Amino acid sequence: MSLFILAKGFSLGLSMIVPIGSQNSMLLTQGINRNYHLLTACLFIVYDILLIALGILGGSLILASSSVLFTLLTWGGIIFLFSYGLMSFNRALLPLTQDGIALPQNKSLKIIIATSLVVTFLNPHAYIDTIMVIGSVGGQYQGDTKIYFMLGTMLASVVWFLTLALAAAKLSPQLSKPKVKRVIDFIIGAIMWIIACSLFITWLNS
Repeated sequence: MSLFILAKGFSLGLSMIVPIGSQNSMLLTQGINRNYHLLTACLFIVYDILLIALGILGGSLILASSSVLFTLLTWGGIIFLFSYGLMSFNRALLPLTQDGIALPQNKSLKIIIATSLVVTFLNPHAYIDTIMVIGSVGGQYQGDTKIYFMLGTMLASVVWFLTLALAAAKLSPQLSKPKVKRVIDFIIGAIMWIIACSLFITWLNS
């Protein structure tokens, strides 16, 4: 029974974080550039663990009951996602060197930490996925089953972010090719803008 609950939490956790979002797109970029990619993955794991724990231990009730907080998160997310998408489009249009290789844009440690905080805590989808969805499901369990469910969802974050970081770094020679990287940046930018539009539509209908 315990392993079943753990697996259920793991499956739900994966379903929430695997679809590309701001965290995944940043980690993918850091992995391709091999620029503090493992540290970035660890930061996202820590953030997710904190948000999941907050949601399952009762934070989902607070977020769901405050329309003002929901509106602030939504508009903050719209502005953030639009800006992040714009940066992705700008990266796609970066000039090439004489060898035809895209100029790298490695970030400092301080910028990476600051950006990781922004893409996580100014992104309403992080709260919706971890606090609202996972928190609501996890809140239905009691005692040991709640702990196993919570550990399962947290384990999903650990496995996914480390796998994505290592895979992006491993495939860096292929993914960092100018045409491939441009396509990835364009796709990321388009997805960020699509999510921003979906948030706006959700706000209009709320």
